Amino acid sequence: MLLRPRQETFVDRSLSALRERGNTLAVAPTGAGKTVMLSAVARDFGRSKRVLVLQHRDELVEQNRRTFHQVAGASATSGVVNAHGKDWRKPVTFAMVQTLGRDANLAAMPGLDLVIVDEAHHAAAATYRRIIDCAQEVNDKVAIYGVTATPNRGDKKGLSAVFDNVADQISVGELIASGALVRPRTFVVDLGVREDLARVRRSTSDFDMSEVAKIMDHQIHNDKIVEEWRKLAGGRQTVIFCSTVEHAEHVAATFRDAGVAAATVDGEMAEGERKKRLQAFDRGEFQVIANVAVLVEGWDCQAVSCVVLLRPSSFASTMIQMIGRGLRRLDPERYPGRPPKSDCIIIDFGTSILTHGSIEQSINLDPQIGEPKKKECPGCGATIPMSSRECAICGYVFLIEAPEGDGEAAAKEDLKDFVLTEIDLFKASPFRWEELFDGVVLAATAFEAWAIALPYPTGDQWHAIGGARDGERWKPCHYLAAGDKMLCLAAADDWMRENGDKGAAGKAKRWLHEPASEGQLKHLGLTPISGMGITKYKAACHLTWKFNEQAIRQKVMDAARSVAS
Repeated sequence: MLLRPRQETFVDRSLSALRERGNTLAVAPTGAGKTVMLSAVARDFGRSKRVLVLQHRDELVEQNRRTFHQVAGASATSGVVNAHGKDWRKPVTFAMVQTLGRDANLAAMPGLDLVIVDEAHHAAAATYRRIIDCAQEVNDKVAIYGVTATPNRGDKKGLSAVFDNVADQISVGELIASGALVRPRTFVVDLGVREDLARVRRSTSDFDMSEVAKIMDHQIHNDKIVEEWRKLAGGRQTVIFCSTVEHAEHVAATFRDAGVAAATVDGEMAEGERKKRLQAFDRGEFQVIANVAVLVEGWDCQAVSCVVLLRPSSFASTMIQMIGRGLRRLDPERYPGRPPKSDCIIIDFGTSILTHGSIEQSINLDPQIGEPKKKECPGCGATIPMSSRECAICGYVFLIEAPEGDGEAAAKEDLKDFVLTEIDLFKASPFRWEELFDGVVLAATAFEAWAIALPYPTGDQWHAIGGARDGERWKPCHYLAAGDKMLCLAAADDWMRENGDKGAAGKAKRWLHEPASEGQLKHLGLTPISGMGITKYKAACHLTWKFNEQAIRQKVMDAARSVAS
């Protein structure tokens, strides 16, 4: 598995901070590939080092371990500490916090060089601190690395006891701008309960959900929820966040009564049954899944394109995590035949979006590859990225001065940042992308592979197609992605990085700039005069299109028919 350029930067910055400070926190939202990036840190921290990766749920142990082996390669080895075994013999060990935190298991823990904490906003909890403190007692030079999407804890307990700096922070806006996530389309529906919700008691962690249920869980409301959902997102797979188990069951029953396949999952359900239902939802057997808290983090279902909020959120971090469940792009390999996903409908029947106003914790559209500029948090003294609006260690909020001019001018400035991100992502490719036919087709070729991105039937709908050589023969065309331009370019560039020969066809190679050969011009039907100014590389891209045009068009037509049906 190859990392995208922004992921590589994230990993490089994390490793640099670990070596300089001995600890660091790195922040990236759902869809950024946190598991991929923490796996790369585990792989690259030191080939002869001993690494522990901590998770708070059993399913995350296996998920993270599986991703680690995809990133680290076939030669990598890892062990697991769980209820079934305690394997510390491998360089990298994956463990669930609740299991490792027992006295006997801690006593058997060897000296470690690096502890990685997934979902690191939990790192200040006593169970995590017990493990971290033990690791530091055995080896006072052990490095501590945390990765999280939402660093600010609901109980307002800061992370400064574990981390004193933030290596990097990727924003939701950055990922949407680069095409890694789809854009959210947000709707707020007033059920006439906002004043009642505003009076609900709050604990240190969140609203009193039993009181929320008394306000929200009424049949007249559930009927209205189904009605509005049909109008806004009736054809979409949907995850619904409810206040209590009974509330979720009532909502799901209302959907079923309306002829919509719906199910529930909750923390009280047996793990096997919960897993079975989630797998059925992922396959499309249910259109709606209602849950209570269990799908807020650590759940990956790219098919979700609608998120419904039926509960308020005291903290922006919880809201961001819930909305993030629907922002992932759809992988056509994983979901063959599914229509492409270009956005996610967010329907808030509570007060979360009105309360928090934004799904952003920070904005960081800085395309630089080196070390980012830093600043010191006045709240806790931690070193954090200059662009941070909120300290990920203690939650200190920086005041942001409004830009001069009216709102329209500010909106244009934001749009300019998004365009710059797109251009920088494009330039980051090791391969040259040529615009063919006045930019209608984008193409790259590298001897062993090629990729094409083109819009169809309109400029808003793009497709990515790739080809690769298998020995002396070319494999059939491979359909890579559908969606907006940046999504398809990213998918096509990933294909080139995985299958192409950067050593022979990288941007810096001299032959890319040399005039087209006589044979190339002949195949293109050009004379030396009419072909003046065409390089060998551009000619190779045109020939790639010429030789594969029929197959490419067939792939695109098949995808279009799949969407239409």
